[in-house]
Order: sequence, then C-alpha cells, then structure tokens
Amino acid sequence: MILDSVKGFERYTKMHARFEKAYEFMRSSDFSKMEPGEYPIDGKDLYCKVWAGDGKGIEIPKLEVHDTYIDIHVLIEGEETIGHKDRSKCSAEEIVYNDADDIAFFDDAPDNFISMTPGNAVLFFPHDAHAPLIGTGKIKKAVLKIRM
Repeated sequence: MILDSVKGFERYTKMHARFEKAYEFMRSSDFSKMEPGEYPIDGKDLYCKVWAGDGKGIEIPKLEVHDTYIDIHVLIEGEETIGHKDRSKCSAEEIVYNDADDIAFFDDAPDNFISMTPGNAVLFFPHDAHAPLIGTGKIKKAVLKIRM
C-alpha cells in the first residue's frame, strides 16, 4: 500500500509498465466533472471507475482483495477512511474468490486506517486487503484498475 497525492504519484511511474499511463490519465482528467461509471484508458488492462454516493457510516465493511488488478483510489469529494490489513495476516478460511469480479472478502478487522481527503491517492496491491468507503456524507472517488 502506498499513500500519496495525485501530484506525488509521479514518483511511482517506473514501478509498473502501466503506471505512467495511469498518471497521465490522473493528471489530465477533471474527475469532479466525470459522472459515475467506467472509463476505458487501455482496454481492460487499465481503466477507471468513478463512484459517487453516501459513505457506509462508521461500521467497517469487509476487507476486500483483488488478484488481477492493482487499485489506485483517488478521492474527489468528501472525506473517506479506508481500513487496511496485509493479506497474509487475514484468515484464509472459507474465502470465496469471485474471478469474474476479481474480488474476495475477509471478515478480519483492519490493522490500520487511512484518512483520505480530496487529492489523495492510495495504491492497493494484491497483498493489500482494504475496506473502503468508511465515513458519513457524500463521497465521490475514482478507482483506477491496473492489470498486474
């Protein structure tokens, strides 16, 4: 997991072949004007999902993990807290992986919490279990999905 700002993401563009293109998209997009939905950048190798709605309150959602994609969460509006736990520390009993949606859930509690404000960017790799959308009020965010 890496927490930084959209501007600071430039430091990570050499970590993965698709990070440069993701950074270009983040820099050139006015996320505040984008409607919720899916935006292709490079087919299914790199795309963006914009989400808007109410936070899930103070109740912590289940931790989620992805095997195929790296997530870059960019907060556009509101305040969001995201729970985090290293996947290797999660209980692996009865985990059901949904290949079609590239997601599995754990009942474990997060070890850490990340406070997001607009302009923050956080990268979640397949080893990062994360619980997004903790908070109250309206939240708008973009999630860039980058194939491993």
